[in-house]
Amino acid sequence: MANRRDSRIEPSFEGSPRAKSSDGFSVSEEDRVVPRARKSPAKGKSAKAKSRGRGRDRNRRGLLGVATRLVYWCFVLCIWGGIAAAGIVVYYGAKMPAATTWSIPDRAPNIKIVSVDGGLIANRGMSGGEAVGLHEMSPYIPEAVVAIEDRRFYSHFGIDPIGLSRAMVTNLIGRHFSQGGSTLTQQLAKNLFLTPDRTLERKVQEVLLALWLEHKHSKDQILEMYLNRVYFGSGAYGVEAASRRYFGKSSRDVTLSEAALLAGLLKAPSKLSPARDPKAAEERAQLVLAAMRGEGKISDKEYKVALSAPATRAPSYWTGSENYVADTVMEELPDLIGDVRGDIVIDTTVDLNLQKLAEQSIRRLIDESGKKLNVTQGALVSIDDSGAVRAMVGGYDYSTSQFDRASEARRQPGSAFKPFVYMAALEAGRTPDSVRNDAPIKIGKWTPDNYGGKYYGKVTLATALAKSLNSVAAQLTMEVGPDAVVEAAHRMGIQSDLQSNTSIALGTSEVTPLELTSAYVPFANGGYKPDIHFIQRITTASGKVLYENSGGGAPRVVKADIVGMMNSMMTGTVEVGTAKKAAFNWPSAGKTGTSQNSRDAWFVGYTANLTTGVWFGNDDGSPMKKVTGGALPAQAWHEFMVAAHEGVPVRPLPGTWKSTPSDTIVPDEIPSADASQPPPAPPAAVGQSRPVAQAPAPRQVRAPAETVDAGGFGMPSDSGETGSIKHPVPPGNVGGPAKKRQTSILDILGGG
Repeated sequence: MANRRDSRIEPSFEGSPRAKSSDGFSVSEEDRVVPRARKSPAKGKSAKAKSRGRGRDRNRRGLLGVATRLVYWCFVLCIWGGIAAAGIVVYYGAKMPAATTWSIPDRAPNIKIVSVDGGLIANRGMSGGEAVGLHEMSPYIPEAVVAIEDRRFYSHFGIDPIGLSRAMVTNLIGRHFSQGGSTLTQQLAKNLFLTPDRTLERKVQEVLLALWLEHKHSKDQILEMYLNRVYFGSGAYGVEAASRRYFGKSSRDVTLSEAALLAGLLKAPSKLSPARDPKAAEERAQLVLAAMRGEGKISDKEYKVALSAPATRAPSYWTGSENYVADTVMEELPDLIGDVRGDIVIDTTVDLNLQKLAEQSIRRLIDESGKKLNVTQGALVSIDDSGAVRAMVGGYDYSTSQFDRASEARRQPGSAFKPFVYMAALEAGRTPDSVRNDAPIKIGKWTPDNYGGKYYGKVTLATALAKSLNSVAAQLTMEVGPDAVVEAAHRMGIQSDLQSNTSIALGTSEVTPLELTSAYVPFANGGYKPDIHFIQRITTASGKVLYENSGGGAPRVVKADIVGMMNSMMTGTVEVGTAKKAAFNWPSAGKTGTSQNSRDAWFVGYTANLTTGVWFGNDDGSPMKKVTGGALPAQAWHEFMVAAHEGVPVRPLPGTWKSTPSDTIVPDEIPSADASQPPPAPPAAVGQSRPVAQAPAPRQVRAPAETVDAGGFGMPSDSGETGSIKHPVPPGNVGGPAKKRQTSILDILGGG
């Protein structure tokens, strides 16, 4: 027993792999029930390292798990997002018409307005320019647009995922919408079919329509449609309209720098328009040029040359007086053909050469004398014998004011209205040789003074009209009655309302230059009132005639003999009267007019070829500085008519009238008002020569006359005084044209 106790196994702490007992048995480490703890000199350090390793393993396993879960849920979200997107597409797509019914809508009709010789006056309509093929326009234009707007245009399928992603990232970083990922195809789809609203529905429909466009049309066709419809600012739709708007030329002739400017406008057409902000437009154009160079569309040399081109300075509006004509044509168009449903061509009666001459004359005179004479505006209208308007200038500069003073501004014509007074008097039986006493006349509280306060005593009607004597015009109006004057003016072509009062003799009722000029045309063509027109023909783009002015028969509104007498009288205005500055080497006639305080200055004159009216004044009605119809208006008329008649065979004015030499009164030599002088013989019937009267009494210059009350019928003084004229003046209650010419006591007393 003792031996067994002595032989029990004791654990060894010597660190040997195997311990032996005294009786020879040994126990290995593996045989121990409880393994012996190992002792190491670096025990603490090893434990920490192991702990860190296990931490890293756990972190790696944790990150991998997170990444795995993230990928998983992203995949799930993508699946559900795709399902949701597909659902949205299906939902909004179902709200659209069936794809089989989709078609490219007709382009907004263009209205091409051309001159009598085929020159372009203007393009109007929603587009404002004709459609131009991609192969016709300058090649720089499509290259510039693709480079700056959609450089992958020729490689994508209607949607550009790269561009869309870039735009989304940029917008998210900037936290606001600054870039769009739409392709040119998407933009075209929006322009063709959709509203500009930024909604999810519109975006989905835009994508579907873009895919359809890419399927149905080639890239070049899509680009051509886009360039002919997109908005370029300042009212210009389409590249042709924009080229003419900003550069005054066709898109066929656009240079590289100009193409870059056009392409740059597409980002913000109104904001970047060179008509609004030339500097911003130029800066944007430089970005386009850089993009073109980056895409290899242009060389470094072309880039440098384009950068050195001067900045485009576009007017704030279309410029050129021909646009006044275009506006008038557009106003008349609906009455002629109704709604415009396709491209049309309007052949006008306007001669562009004459139009430019008229504009240059008006502008030159205002530039030279405007500040000195306080003149800011002018207008000119020229009409041929058939009623065709050959030129019409509605103001100094269309780009700064589109108000048409030729056809819309009503102003007092002053003495330019007197021909209708004299015509009414001739129709009532007077003749150019009828004599009236030019003296101060008082009609109620109104005293129609002559210009400058000068009076001439006894004068013929021819002299009175040539010298524009207000006193005589007022007397004639009282004789025939204001209603007869109004009727004559309306019959000749005046359309405005006229006040039937005695002051109408001096042109106090307002008219437009266009209607006043048109009312003189019967004097030029022998007594016929033609239809005043700007449009000769309207055709479709294919040549189908929609409207044509056949001319028709112009009615006679004044007898031939009256026309002859009026032309004889108004010839004196140009030859010896107030419009001597207008005379040139053609037989011509006309009448000047100046309203009170020189607010309006007119000259309307004519040859057997053209009738032209000119007006100068200010829009606010402020007075000019002593400008009369015989000054600026007569000068402008002269310049225009000389150029218009160059190379045209000379023609005499229609009608004839010759005064009897014995009855002619020299304007500056007035016969004595002595009562012993017998009154002149009464005039013969209209169109017949007057009988020879007694030899006239000695003539002498009269002194300034005194005012005579229109209510009195005092006979000439027996005293033979020359310091005053007491010749009878007709009362204000005389009215109505004489239906049958009879010699009256009024004619005898008045010298008729």
